[in-house]
Amino acid sequence: MLGRFRLRSLRGFLSLFLVGVGLTVAIAACSPGTSSSGSESKERVELTLVSYAVTQAAYEEIIPLFTEKWKTEHNQEVTFNQSYGGSGSQTRAVIDGLEADVVALALALDTKKIEAAGLIQPGWETEVPNDSIVHKSVAALVTRDGNPKGIQTWADLAKDGVSVVTANPKTSGGARWNFLGVWGSVVQTGGTEEQALDLTTQVFKNVPVLTKDARESTDVFFKQGQGDVLINYENEVLLAKLNGQELPYVLPDVNISIDNPVTVVDANVEKHGTREVAEAFVQFLFTPEAQREFAKVGFRPVDETVSEEFATQYPKINTLFTVADLGGWDEIQTKFFEDGAVFDKIQSELGKA
Repeated sequence: MLGRFRLRSLRGFLSLFLVGVGLTVAIAACSPGTSSSGSESKERVELTLVSYAVTQAAYEEIIPLFTEKWKTEHNQEVTFNQSYGGSGSQTRAVIDGLEADVVALALALDTKKIEAAGLIQPGWETEVPNDSIVHKSVAALVTRDGNPKGIQTWADLAKDGVSVVTANPKTSGGARWNFLGVWGSVVQTGGTEEQALDLTTQVFKNVPVLTKDARESTDVFFKQGQGDVLINYENEVLLAKLNGQELPYVLPDVNISIDNPVTVVDANVEKHGTREVAEAFVQFLFTPEAQREFAKVGFRPVDETVSEEFATQYPKINTLFTVADLGGWDEIQTKFFEDGAVFDKIQSELGKA
């Protein structure tokens, strides 16, 4: 079993390089302690965090806070390996052998894939606060300067003459939030599923080309200048603002709560002997100290006190629904995104299959 994990680890790291995902190492301490056999001494422990790209700014601030706290309380140095990239790519890398101790991905569906591969034990959602949702966001509609097409709601995306940029929900986990935002805007406000299907079909009729992932969508909209509106996420817009890029955008008043989970990877923490520190790190992410760092870079915090502190930065959404309101990820995947399901039928009707 150990040999197989080592082999899969090699494949996983190679696959990361092939997809262009950088592995960065944040050294929290420099004291010696790791032997050539890879076993850790009592003076040092090493964790590998695998997350999706836009969380990096927050974790670069959070990790030093945690390592200092752990050193004070346990007299042990913690070294973090950090890997950031697209959530789907990161998921595949972990399944292929990247030995993450902790995964913090864009959606629970990606985490469930790692569970299905046998690396995470069932029930992980109940092991930490808030059903393992560590921060949130909502969908944002990014427009051209001055919003010339008058985009305010999901329904506006279905109007004649509006060109919409979004990724393909069959290939992009993040794009599934976009699809569900459109669909849910109908069924969560008293509309029927037939009406939801009609609106969603009309919106995707206005999508000239479905990109592979959210990053490609952003490039198409900004670098290539295509489209009138980009379906994006509030956290990305706010992070861009922090980096000096002011983007015009609208938050639909009926919106989906984009919930981002975190958990330990059971098979790997057992192998590495890192369960105690990995679980402590995950718990730390729910503390006010860590939640403030998430809030600073665009994520809606799940800690109520911190939410109040940042209330002016995150406008209230009048009708905010969740994946659970739509049946949960298992039902959603089967209903909408499996081969031959609703999305494929929409594409077939539009002649884009």
